[in-house]
Amino acid sequence: MFGKKSATVWGKFDTVLCDLDGVIYEGSHAIVDAVETINGFINQGIPVGYVTNNSSRKPETIAEQLAGFGIHTDPQNVIGSAKTGVDILSTLIPAGSKVLVVGGEGLRSRVIEAGFQLAKSSDEKPAGVIQGFDPSVAWTDLAEASYSIANGAKWVATNQDWTIPQERGIAPGNGTLVSAVHTAVGQLPLVAGKPEVAIFETAKNRFDSKRPLFVGDRIDTDILGANRAGIDSVLVLTGISQAKELLATKEDSHPTFVIADLRELLTPYVEPKKTKFGYSLRSAEVELLGNKVRVVSGEPKSLDVLRCACAVIWNSGTPIHALDVEASIYE
Repeated sequence: MFGKKSATVWGKFDTVLCDLDGVIYEGSHAIVDAVETINGFINQGIPVGYVTNNSSRKPETIAEQLAGFGIHTDPQNVIGSAKTGVDILSTLIPAGSKVLVVGGEGLRSRVIEAGFQLAKSSDEKPAGVIQGFDPSVAWTDLAEASYSIANGAKWVATNQDWTIPQERGIAPGNGTLVSAVHTAVGQLPLVAGKPEVAIFETAKNRFDSKRPLFVGDRIDTDILGANRAGIDSVLVLTGISQAKELLATKEDSHPTFVIADLRELLTPYVEPKKTKFGYSLRSAEVELLGNKVRVVSGEPKSLDVLRCACAVIWNSGTPIHALDVEASIYE
């Protein structure tokens, strides 16, 4: 079904699972080298899936967008948080109930497919509220959700991403809208998407993958979620999370690998090596002297220095706030 199962990434991963925003594209623009890299895997027969917290669009619509960039995929290979969110809601309210949707076409279509009725306002006394991101969401939508939840409706959010990368910069994400409702109702929703495990399990099952590799640009959702699901994770520095956040991550959010862009998935990954006082990688070396993390050699802004600095800090046994980290590494 998916081609040559013997083909692997870095000699051990049988499937590539990718986030979309910040990894494959930013808004309406493909990220440099992303299309060529993904097509390289597809041509080798390596299955590629797309795991996204974006619930505003149907998988078919996302597949069409990818095709516009030059990546052709079955819509079933797009695993979104809308379906997972509706699955969760189905366990909380009776079949056929009325549901208030705060979100876009993709979320509404999933609610209808599950056999629920769409409620237009809180006046219809919906049994459930499901909330996902869409640029068209207005204050009135958030207000209707708040009224419904206050009246006893079960509340599910597709994700809590605080930001979303766009071609013009970083914009507020669904987490900000969920927070607005939370402020009004004094409770939190059940969350379907990353970093929760369910969406990763859906992706693994879709491809019958024994050893997937997950690639994302956000530490708080992509990397933490993959780690929770027991999947090796790759942080790609083309989206939200950058050096400063990476250096300060807690152990449960450490990515297995760090790359600058997707094309590095096509070349062997080289790990930093332990030295007497720190770690080295090719011409880069970073040491811990007392509580000072210093670049001994290499370009401070280089990826090799960043990988070495991560190894030094993460293995120091000292919280980063107690370390004096050379600012040139992360500024």
